[in-house]
Amino acid sequence: MELVRPPDDPAAPRRLRRASFLLGFSMGGFFDGILLHQILQWHHLLSGVQTGALGSLSAQVAMDGVFHAIMYVIAAAGLIELFRARSAVSSSAPIRPRWGHFWIGFGVWHITDALLSHWITGIHRIKMDAENLLVWDLAWFVVFGVAPLLYGWRTRHHRRPPPNGGAGKTIASLFAVAVLAGGMVNLFPLRSDADTTVIALRPGASAGAMFQALADTDARVVWSDPQGLVWVMTAIPTAQKLGLFASGAMYVSGSVVPAGCSAWLKAGASS
Repeated sequence: MELVRPPDDPAAPRRLRRASFLLGFSMGGFFDGILLHQILQWHHLLSGVQTGALGSLSAQVAMDGVFHAIMYVIAAAGLIELFRARSAVSSSAPIRPRWGHFWIGFGVWHITDALLSHWITGIHRIKMDAENLLVWDLAWFVVFGVAPLLYGWRTRHHRRPPPNGGAGKTIASLFAVAVLAGGMVNLFPLRSDADTTVIALRPGASAGAMFQALADTDARVVWSDPQGLVWVMTAIPTAQKLGLFASGAMYVSGSVVPAGCSAWLKAGASS
């Protein structure tokens, strides 16, 4: 007796393309948020908002969390579509994402972010402490937006990455170079006029010990959180920064780690 398989659902290819796009879009958001918001700390989602309730550091970090939560929802939608596409196919052949549509989604995220966040609303720019904000915006737009989009469009009909695909290797190399270059720029900044320092105290530590350690310096307070656990200060001598760990600090920017977002916090910000 011959086993007759039911026909494949004609919607399966469409669902697979949609799943691949959604996964690429969400991965673009995660790439942006994890690298730029957390590792390099070049900006938060609302870094361009410096006043009101959303201008505080705690609110900035919280909105980054909301952003990542939204990316989780989009990624979950992509996984659901991937599962539905697999269920609609009667054969036992493995279902693979359409990598062309994945890269289209990845590029669309960065293009959308640039248009809406950088240039229309201005809620943040790629590198908030850069002297020329537009140069960084355009470089990111081209490398992580336009290039993946064009590569994905060219390969959108391929069910798997082309063998020995030069374009795919080029994009991967650009990603690696950009991440390494960004880390080097963050560790060894090209400009030295921003001397603000972020100090996070250990739970239970007193700010008095910190001020006692800085008593003989010209250090000034720029901002602090209401609990007195996070301080932004200026004019702290580099030689004094490591000593703050003995005074209750668990994090001091510019001591043994990159300055991150403290590099674009300016003196005169509201406390």
